[in-house]
Amino acid sequence: MDSLYGDLFWYLDYNEDGALDISELQEGLEDIGVIQSLEEAKKIFTTGDVNKDGKLDFEEFMKYLKDHEKKMKLAFKSLDKNNDGKIEASEIVQSLQTLGLTISEQQAELILQSIDADGTMTVDWNEWRDYFLFNPVTDIEEIIRFWKHSTGIDIGDSLTIPDEFTEDEKKSGQWWRQLLAGGIAGAVSRTSTAPLDRLKIMMQVHGSKSDKMNIFGGFRQMVKEGGIRSLWRGNGTNVIKIAPETAVKFWAYEQYKKLLTEEGQKIGTFERFISGSMAGATAQTFIYPMEVMKTRLAVGKTGQYSGIYDCAKKILKHEGLGAFYKGYVPNLLGIIPYAGIDLAVYELLKSYWLDNFAKDSVNPGVMVLLGCGALSSTCGQLASYPLALVRTRMQAQAMLEGSPQLNMVGLFRRIISKEGIPGLYRGITPNFMKVLPAVGISYVVYENMKQTLGVTQK
Repeated sequence: MDSLYGDLFWYLDYNEDGALDISELQEGLEDIGVIQSLEEAKKIFTTGDVNKDGKLDFEEFMKYLKDHEKKMKLAFKSLDKNNDGKIEASEIVQSLQTLGLTISEQQAELILQSIDADGTMTVDWNEWRDYFLFNPVTDIEEIIRFWKHSTGIDIGDSLTIPDEFTEDEKKSGQWWRQLLAGGIAGAVSRTSTAPLDRLKIMMQVHGSKSDKMNIFGGFRQMVKEGGIRSLWRGNGTNVIKIAPETAVKFWAYEQYKKLLTEEGQKIGTFERFISGSMAGATAQTFIYPMEVMKTRLAVGKTGQYSGIYDCAKKILKHEGLGAFYKGYVPNLLGIIPYAGIDLAVYELLKSYWLDNFAKDSVNPGVMVLLGCGALSSTCGQLASYPLALVRTRMQAQAMLEGSPQLNMVGLFRRIISKEGIPGLYRGITPNFMKVLPAVGISYVVYENMKQTLGVTQK
């Protein structure tokens, strides 16, 4: 193997100076069809360039390939369950099941096809090594990570199921860097789409048959009442709650996973849904007063509250502690349809893509992942939206003069009798309008923050 690696080095070293720079590595590997992008070349280069001099010399190149080969050998052996020196579709299905990902035999065959060079529908060590030699994927868990819901996608809702982290990520501290990057991405994304979020809340609270508020009219009304800055009213609370909510949700998720799975067992989709929903409920219980204050600030008139502290003080003084948990029940009930449908639609889209489009690679690419994430989250929102609307109305009821203080069932009845079923979906248009910009902005910020914080890609 050494002579093959050596020949490869001299082939890539165009200017024959005994070292490879990033452009030589990228161009050479693209020429032989091993990689497709500069990003992939950068990952190899960063890992291999031990002395950080901006070049890969012969020793570094050989060391990178030998270290990488060891990892690939371990990954191959962990998949080759019957130790016959070949990986079959059934072994891929079995391995992915232990990692909590269910795929069909047919989908496993598609994964095999992308690696199988001689068309035998099995993959031997040579095929495995040749396929993954310059691929940063070093174990089967990495294939799953292509299809993980990304922590970095924030569409302004707090009901998504937390992300999975590998043991390596937990030990190396990569997990908190990813959570921090996700938190910053969420803050930027929410701030960017805050005017649409405030408009949604105004339409949920004030929109009725007698008081029809459209998007243009709603924006004009808000600007007229409080100026351009008023479009961001309530955004501060929305951003501040990201940190405690993420921390509590992550901690609770790990605890619930331990309760639902046996020691050393990987979590399945159903257990993930239950753990994630319970973690969401725990985090929501903890930060719910901030949800109430966000709504009150967004609906409040200019000068009504001077800030978060003033809002909390006035609610406590005039309505008591119970007011901080108004709308808590519909909020809690909304977690189940949101998280369940989000997860189910994502799994469905993933299966569809693997069945129909996974020709040469199991990596679907950024656009497909973002599209699947946005679509599944939108379906989750659609299912839980009536509960979210009732929650918002309950949070804001005390601010509306002459409005009866109704409970959840009473509010549902009142909305349906006065406005019909469409009344349960008031404000859904600005809500959907913010999904694509929120996903795009949060993804770009997340990826940049991961680089800044030194989150390594294996």
